[in-house]
Amino acid sequence: MKKSILLSLSVILCTGISLGTISHAQAAGQVKKYNNCTELNKDYKGGVARSASVKNKGGKTKYKPYVSQELYDVNKGKDRDKDGIACER
Repeated sequence: MKKSILLSLSVILCTGISLGTISHAQAAGQVKKYNNCTELNKDYKGGVARSASVKNKGGKTKYKPYVSQELYDVNKGKDRDKDGIACER
């Protein structure tokens, strides 16, 4: 009885871990690349920052940027002043 319960729990645990890994991989592959800053700013008003510690070189901004390294890396070409924030406003 104990062996069957342990076996069932281990199968459930392994299945849950593998499904969680697949979901994370799929989510990482769905990072959107925008054609221009106008499109990006419709979804992220303050732009996209590479990390929370980056500072804007262009002066005061109206909105706080969304922090996501994956999203920033895909849209890195839109960071004209190379300060770690793409399409800041």
